[in-house]
Amino acid sequence: MTALIGKKVLRTSILATLVLVLTGCTTLTGSSVQVGRTGDNPAPMVVPEGTAPGDDVIGRREHPRIIAAYGGVYSDRQAEIMVARIVGRLLAAANQPNAQFQVTILDTSEVNAFALPGGYIYVTRGILALASDTSELAAVLSHEIAHVTLRHARARTDKTRTTQIVDRVITGIFGGDTSTDATANRTRQSLASFSQNQELEADKEGIKFAGKAGYDPQAAARFLGVMSRFAAFSAGASMGDDGFLSSHPSTPARIETALSTARSMFGSGTVGETDREGYLAAISGMTFGDSPAQGTIVGQRFIHSASRFTFTVPQGYALQNAQSAVVGVAGDGEAVRFDSAQVQPNMALTDYLKSGWIAGLKAETVKAHSYNGIEMASGLAQTDQWFFRVAVMRLDGEVYRFIFAAKADSARFAAGAEATIQSFRRAENSDLNQIRKLSIRLVTARSGDTAETLSRQMASIPGGRDLFFILNNLYPGDPLAAGQKYKVVALQ
Repeated sequence: MTALIGKKVLRTSILATLVLVLTGCTTLTGSSVQVGRTGDNPAPMVVPEGTAPGDDVIGRREHPRIIAAYGGVYSDRQAEIMVARIVGRLLAAANQPNAQFQVTILDTSEVNAFALPGGYIYVTRGILALASDTSELAAVLSHEIAHVTLRHARARTDKTRTTQIVDRVITGIFGGDTSTDATANRTRQSLASFSQNQELEADKEGIKFAGKAGYDPQAAARFLGVMSRFAAFSAGASMGDDGFLSSHPSTPARIETALSTARSMFGSGTVGETDREGYLAAISGMTFGDSPAQGTIVGQRFIHSASRFTFTVPQGYALQNAQSAVVGVAGDGEAVRFDSAQVQPNMALTDYLKSGWIAGLKAETVKAHSYNGIEMASGLAQTDQWFFRVAVMRLDGEVYRFIFAAKADSARFAAGAEATIQSFRRAENSDLNQIRKLSIRLVTARSGDTAETLSRQMASIPGGRDLFFILNNLYPGDPLAAGQKYKVVALQ
């Protein structure tokens, strides 16, 4: 488990205090066609044509941080080959035939695609699951390539260098050094967002690249509509903003502009390649939702199968998982954040608590103890507006943190925090057996099937009926093409 940061924006001010999310365009941008298994040490690359000196250095520096912040690389050879082929065609259409880009699929359910200066393109498995054909994915990738060729990526990186907002927020709430804080690192990228004009420029240029490459130029408008529906669905499920959705709002005006751009460039009757069947075959079996390797929520419990630990929060806390943090909110006045931190093996946990990473710590309250055979330390902290109960624990060399926050301390708040801390233990096989693993599965429509009838196959998934319609860009009552495949989410 890497240093953690929540990805979803909830409706309470206390969550903002704990997670420290400052939303913006998380679409970072740059351009490669190596497919992403190079991890933290990418191979030497040819810098994209027109790239200023230093862009490759920026990309190499940020690449491992992106991998860590988004939960690692998702390895799926079929999907990797498909993405690389699409990017190769788009680069040729963008007059970058000799440029080498590294394409990485990130292991996160977040709907996002972005790039870094120096030739690094990223797509998440979340956005792969949402798209339904190659032209829709090409529309996303060509948009990102356009940011690179239009030099938007470097401009945003420069903006990132100059901003001090995140540092002030992190220092004000937690104190200490922000240079190693994952929240600060990732939010710096969010703050360096593209302007509305840059987004519209990238839309136009991306549609041109995709159409020239032979893909359906109207796919951009179509997929913007799908993302708009998914954003509304996510908000209704209290999931908050996902990266690409918050940074690329699919407004009706933007969708209409994308459609008119495609028609003016290529004609209203032009329909390029979609290869729906090939695309669906490439994503069949892909993990859907949160990756079990990053932890799973089962009711009030969090179970991490890779690191083999679990804990339970009190009734009333609604847990949400991200690649980097688990956050729970109870009512309007309490929350808990669980994350991890890098701590020297020879540093006592009590010393770590006092090392300045959390503001307002009352040093006299810090004490060492253990539960379930696990070394721990805890203490209290208070700022002008919040009261914190903090605990850290060391398990198999890794250090994890609980941060409980409330407007004021109370016996109930103290009891809930203590019960959660005491519940932290090693996971047993019986715990791991409770984890539900979801994946994309394909079903073939039969004569007489409708969107409504097929959606029943997802009845056991929370919000499954509506999710089925969105994943397949359908509406209740729509007729289906007999013999055609559709996406469903099912237990692995």
